[in-house]
Amino acid sequence: MPNIKSAKKRVLIAEVRNARNKAAKSELKTAIKKFEAAAAEGNRTEADGAYKVAVKKVDQAVAKGILHKNTAAHRKSAMTLKLNKIG
Repeated sequence: MPNIKSAKKRVLIAEVRNARNKAAKSELKTAIKKFEAAAAEGNRTEADGAYKVAVKKVDQAVAKGILHKNTAAHRKSAMTLKLNKIG
């Protein structure tokens, strides 16, 4: 445990940010899994809705610094290809 006041504060801030990042990352994973499930079923209308939500969550993760922008682009591209294959 830190002894210096500023170090104690940094520990508290790190805990809050860690919890926020975990929540955002779990939301992201859930959105992507829902899209994957809809795409696997072949349900185009359900997949369209899930795709929009998943892309939004990926973009929010980039804005929060959870994902790198190139990783986000890669994931969005892969989801778009899957969506287009449903036809």
